[in-house]
Amino acid sequence: MTIRRLILSLAWVALPIAAQQPATVAPETFQVNGHNAFIAAAPKPAEGKPWLWYAPTLRSLSFGERKMYFETFMKAGISIAGFDLGEVRGSPSSTNQFTKFYDAMVARGYSPKPILLGQSRGGMMTLAWAFRHPDKVRAWVGIYPVCNLASWPLMRSEAQTLKDFAMTKEELTAKLSDFNPIDHLDGLLANKVPMFVVHGDNDVVVPYNDNSKLLKERYEAGGGSITVKVIPGEGHKVGPSFFDCPELVNFVLGLP
Repeated sequence: MTIRRLILSLAWVALPIAAQQPATVAPETFQVNGHNAFIAAAPKPAEGKPWLWYAPTLRSLSFGERKMYFETFMKAGISIAGFDLGEVRGSPSSTNQFTKFYDAMVARGYSPKPILLGQSRGGMMTLAWAFRHPDKVRAWVGIYPVCNLASWPLMRSEAQTLKDFAMTKEELTAKLSDFNPIDHLDGLLANKVPMFVVHGDNDVVVPYNDNSKLLKERYEAGGGSITVKVIPGEGHKVGPSFFDCPELVNFVLGLP
């Protein structure tokens, strides 16, 4: 841990409870190309109007079990935003739609380099966008993220995946390396995009070995900066291991 991150961590822990938990901000809804976009603006934006792009955002931007993260980041001046495209899986077509959302956020004065946070299938949504726009990413964060199209998307979500790519299974399988984020990390490496992931080693829905472990191995092999916190014995669940992770908070607050 860098000295800066240690200071930020200690400062966050030392805040009074009332300061740690600002009132929840009702997200603003706006339209981008016929789809709902949501933003919960930080009460006092930090310099450059940083924002965290969370996915999946379906129907609304719910703080829910992510309340500690979202409110802590907003207290630090980082706004939270998301875009509802439904159940997409990282195809070029849906990625282009996400770019329209990104353009709308930048037009509103927000930073041209958001922090991306993908939870579960949101990992595929954000990582697919990130590898196609590596110069526009400040950092990438995953909570038991889907990183590999050959894993959960084709094994457990085949119909939605094929619909997003508008291909048959045979067509997509034959061209999988053209679209799979874990096969296209060079741009993120060249732009020195830092990554942080928290994942359970007993995750049978989004297996650690086929997703976060594989991403870590390939990113480190290319000289990239990636931290993966493995939660022993835990799976794909809502719980403090994944939604009260101090290392995740320190990573985001310690970004340059």
